[in-house]
Amino acid sequence: MNIKAVLFDHDGTIVDSEQVHFEMWRDVLHKYNVELSHDEYKNLYAGIPTTTNAKTIVKTHSLKVEPTILALAKAKITDEYLAKQAFPLMSGALDSVRYFYEQGLAIGVVTGAGRDGVNSTLKNHGLEKYVSVVVSGADVKNSKPAPDCYLLAAEKLGLQPSECLAIEDTYNGSLSAIRANMECIGVSSSHRVRNLFSKTVYECSNLNIATQWIAQNYLLRANQK
Repeated sequence: MNIKAVLFDHDGTIVDSEQVHFEMWRDVLHKYNVELSHDEYKNLYAGIPTTTNAKTIVKTHSLKVEPTILALAKAKITDEYLAKQAFPLMSGALDSVRYFYEQGLAIGVVTGAGRDGVNSTLKNHGLEKYVSVVVSGADVKNSKPAPDCYLLAAEKLGLQPSECLAIEDTYNGSLSAIRANMECIGVSSSHRVRNLFSKTVYECSNLNIATQWIAQNYLLRANQK
């Protein structure tokens, strides 16, 4: 496979934000006497848009509140956080993005969440110059695990989906990429259970390992042909 672009998920892949999002949701739900557990968050809500999560939470916990109210409360807390700081980068994220860029690959960020968090990451961590395209949940009708966001990213880059390689940290994210006819690397984090990816070509524990594996199995092999 000759790849021309690497598409990174945002939350939990480029930035270590899932713990922050988990704590934000706990704060929102405390008012409704819901004690959100790590397991519930990582299995149901990690990597999913806020509006979708709000609907799931209301249904799961039989809450007598409109999902919109929960979503707005979560968005307010997120905005307040991002006004003060960006989410911290995952270990190896900057080196990974820079390496692929220097190899002549297009770089994209594909998230099911809003664009503000991605923009904050790119600006505050010096990634803007490397990234050619950003697709957020607001840009598509159907978010992950539907393939829409990855298909749009490929379209914006002028590439076939099969020419793009995705890096994801959740089952829904990997399923989204694979449904878009992209190969996907699964990078686990402390906020999810490993081995729950959907038909990824490789799984590992961090971006440093993922980058080395991609270099060996995609870039070097392509150069040897």
